[in-house]
Amino acid sequence: EPTVRTELMEQIPPIAIFLQESRPKFPTAFFEYLMPIVVRYLTDVNNQVRKAGQEALLILLEQDLVAQSDIENKVCPILLDLSAPDSDDEYKVEAVNIICKMASMLSRTTVEHMLLPRFCELCSDGKLFQVRKICAANFGDICNAVGQEATERLLIPKFFELCSDSVWGMRKACAECFMAVSYTTSPEVRRSKLSPLFISLISDTCRWVRQAAFQSLGPFISTFANPSSAGLYIREDGTLSIRPPAQDVNSNPCQPSNSITVMSSSANAA
Repeated sequence: EPTVRTELMEQIPPIAIFLQESRPKFPTAFFEYLMPIVVRYLTDVNNQVRKAGQEALLILLEQDLVAQSDIENKVCPILLDLSAPDSDDEYKVEAVNIICKMASMLSRTTVEHMLLPRFCELCSDGKLFQVRKICAANFGDICNAVGQEATERLLIPKFFELCSDSVWGMRKACAECFMAVSYTTSPEVRRSKLSPLFISLISDTCRWVRQAAFQSLGPFISTFANPSSAGLYIREDGTLSIRPPAQDVNSNPCQPSNSITVMSSSANAA
């Protein structure tokens, strides 16, 4: 029964945490018995079971309970199969969604070598606009996961494609994550490539795209500032934080802080 398998998946994370805390007594129980079940249920015929399996996997990754070898040898191959060009549409949408969500939890090497090539392919998926929409909405997170070099070499060309997509929702999603993408690039790329691209979004024929671009204008401009003098930095939760210079804080410790937090577009999209 699918409901039984769904309930089982919901119990996997707490069991895994218990096994981790009792590792001397159960050194290999999770890897031998539970992890294969999670991987198998990612391809279950029932969508509720698959959803429960995906949620369980993300919790296990957040808790750092999955070994690197299992991620590379068991989890990533399944996701690559499910997101292949000839894969079922529903499976493909689910796979790209979980790839985007788990990218920030994996090592940069794993993401760049195992998941990034497939992500770039999915950005150009001409069959399903839902797949491109997920890629566009999570673009900033992927850039942050792989770093500047891979972003400028592989992702920026795909970002240009998505910003010119015929579906206005794609362009709107790009406008919303523009700051996160810009923050990952060099000042030269920011100035010479992203600025003209942003102007095209702020002049888009669709008012929803223009509105999203104007809302991202301030955060995008902030990426041009010198962090050491402006006090701008990106937190781990994807928000842009603005704080006063240290000397101002030290000069009057009783004065309330004037720090401002601006939500990044990638965080809003999530």
